[in-house]
Amino acid sequence: MDFTLSDEHSMTQKMVRDFAQKEVAPVIKEYDRKQEPIPWLLERMGELGILGICFPVRYGGQGMDYISLGLACEELEAVDTTLRVVMSVHVGLCAGTLFQWGTEEQKQKFLVPLAQGEKVGCGAFTEPGMGSDVAAMRTHAERDGDHYILNGEKMWISLASLADYALVTLLTGSKATKPSAGLSTFIVDLHSPGVKTGDIHGKLGVRAGSTGWINFQDVRVPVANRIGEEGEGFKVTMSAFDHGRYTVGSGATGLVRAALEASVKYAKERTTFGKPIAEYQLIQEKIARMSQDYEIARLLYLRAGWLQNQGERCTREISMCKKFATEVSFNAANDAIQIHGAYGFSDEYDVERYLRNARGAVIYEGSSEIQTLIQAGYALGERTDRPLRCELPRYDPEIWQS
Repeated sequence: MDFTLSDEHSMTQKMVRDFAQKEVAPVIKEYDRKQEPIPWLLERMGELGILGICFPVRYGGQGMDYISLGLACEELEAVDTTLRVVMSVHVGLCAGTLFQWGTEEQKQKFLVPLAQGEKVGCGAFTEPGMGSDVAAMRTHAERDGDHYILNGEKMWISLASLADYALVTLLTGSKATKPSAGLSTFIVDLHSPGVKTGDIHGKLGVRAGSTGWINFQDVRVPVANRIGEEGEGFKVTMSAFDHGRYTVGSGATGLVRAALEASVKYAKERTTFGKPIAEYQLIQEKIARMSQDYEIARLLYLRAGWLQNQGERCTREISMCKKFATEVSFNAANDAIQIHGAYGFSDEYDVERYLRNARGAVIYEGSSEIQTLIQAGYALGERTDRPLRCELPRYDPEIWQS
């Protein structure tokens, strides 16, 4: 078993790292304090090809694989979570799901501009009063000839006010027999009449990112914009969550690394009682735990990425990666603040921001409690991965890069 990164992986990692460290790191603290998105961020990520990193060239992407996507997310979140959130919603929830479930016509119309960074996408699933219980959605659509008429509201949607397209799951049928059977998924142009969006302010973390709501009032969406068949929305949404959770887990790994690097640097510089605090065993214990957790989290996402490259469904592995990485990222950020002492309580150092950002990841994209139930289901043999009508395409460099 060879864990060595390929030359392409290393080049991708370096490109994303250079962008994040040289272009974003110097300004992120300013925008976090202002609680405003970096105005040029999405355009720049599109120019560099980051927004289409794991899609075939024929669909406007860079032809890289899912390991490359994970490496990119790690490097982005090592600077700030807001950068990785872009990947989670644009690449994971929206474009990645469209790539798996969309028709050729839908891919040409929507995926190509998304992968090229000409358009921005998001995923719209959560509603007021409804989070992980997907089958409890109230947003609905009625068939009207060759259109659907959408009504309802989505809440806690990243990039809501900045996106051009939203992948939206809602109710199109009756829940009388089975709640999830009445759901369908659509790609919705957010510039359509009847669509309103807004931002949510006062967040604990991810303050330099856009989080908001989307309201649909008699919005007409062509039948041709439906992703999958009517009634397949639950399966499409679960696939979207797999894509999104992979980016969250790999990104959280980068936050662990950032907390570790900041702690090592500070512990070597800070002296008490005549010696660097790095020489104290209780400080070493925290740093050792961060180092171990980073290596475990990294192996988990590399394994999940490898399985995705084979075209295998790996909901269990992705769930495990997401749960472990997000929880240890919060622990690492918390320990980093303890190591920094009073300075860790101030935004003079980045570790304060790491802790605020890390807290959200154990909630969104399926809380740790939901991931625990998923893991228990697999361990007890009560949960299995049934074949989907649209499986994840297997990575083939000869095809994807031509």
